[in-house]
Amino acid sequence: MATEDTSLNSHRPYLIRAIREWAIDNHLTPQLLVNAEGHGVDVPEEFIEDGQIVLNISPQAVDDLEMGNEFISFSARFRGAPRSVLVPVDAVLAVFDRESRQGMQFPPATEGEEGEAPERPQPRKKPNLKLVE
Repeated sequence: MATEDTSLNSHRPYLIRAIREWAIDNHLTPQLLVNAEGHGVDVPEEFIEDGQIVLNISPQAVDDLEMGNEFISFSARFRGAPRSVLVPVDAVLAVFDRESRQGMQFPPATEGEEGEAPERPQPRKKPNLKLVE
């Protein structure tokens, strides 16, 4: 007998990958808006503005791109200098294309949530209906 597993993976990494692929297929430049102050974020500090950074994740801009369910990592050049980048998926605030700004925005991770598994929603209870005459 199979048991019901109510825990689901976060949809955020899947949506990030899908929107990046959509942008590339449409000859657009996929970008990430990242909370640069999030736990585990490793990005060039000189490009951070108001606690955020925009990262170009097009195939022409990055090498060794890995887009896992927990982290996004790659190497890229910033003002000509090579640099490794590491971004926890929970620190991604939006994924969009540079040209039309179409994409998806995500709610920021709440304090204490980053780096931890997101809280899983509880299954809904069946409604209790009564016939009123």
